[in-house]
Amino acid sequence: MKISEIYAFLDDLSPFALQEKWDNSGLNIGNMDREIEQVYIALDVDSLMLQNVKPHSLVITHHPLIFGGLTSLDFSKYPSNLIELMIKKDISLIAMHTNFDKTHLNRYVFEKVLGFKLENESDFICKTSGIWNKEELIELLKNKFKLETVKVVAPKEEIYSIAMTTGSGASLIDTIEADCFLTGDIKYHDAMKAASQNLMMVDIGHYESERFFVDILAEHLQVLPILAIISNSKNPFSFLK
Repeated sequence: MKISEIYAFLDDLSPFALQEKWDNSGLNIGNMDREIEQVYIALDVDSLMLQNVKPHSLVITHHPLIFGGLTSLDFSKYPSNLIELMIKKDISLIAMHTNFDKTHLNRYVFEKVLGFKLENESDFICKTSGIWNKEELIELLKNKFKLETVKVVAPKEEIYSIAMTTGSGASLIDTIEADCFLTGDIKYHDAMKAASQNLMMVDIGHYESERFFVDILAEHLQVLPILAIISNSKNPFSFLK
């Protein structure tokens, strides 16, 4: 298949026009007229994954490899070192980031993974209401996201409404109207702000909450006349005891 054919399919599935202005979803590396022999799906591109990708392939990732303007290609540094390897092996790259968050990923994690009933969805934020005690909610999150421990800000004994966005959503604090906000990459000053507003926040991890991207997309790509292989990206963090 040509990359242009796959791109058109992906654009119908989750329009690239929905991405945020700061995002770089779409064709990161390659040529729309290029014929590809294999498709790989991954959360991110990394060197180990690229070693196992066959030449003349297309990689579809959630996170773009190229963010912002590249002023040089120093092949000893990230991301240029990965771009060099991809060019040598004729590997192309399409990213589906904030557009896919809005159309698929957040809702899937909220409903299918966590089992919540979606009552309201706005851009990145999914919301529901009910009654949860703190221990019940924390155990659910630890189990579903495979977390041994969780960081919690302003814990409440009882929670009556939950909002969630996968990945890194702490910048959305001011838009949250819920007892508890689930997201990843919560920084110290985010936590201070949330605590001052009596907003319970639980860090569900960036990688941990977005790793479901590959499963969702793989299911949709089954209709294409080309095999799509899931490549499970590694979490860049190690957790030592």
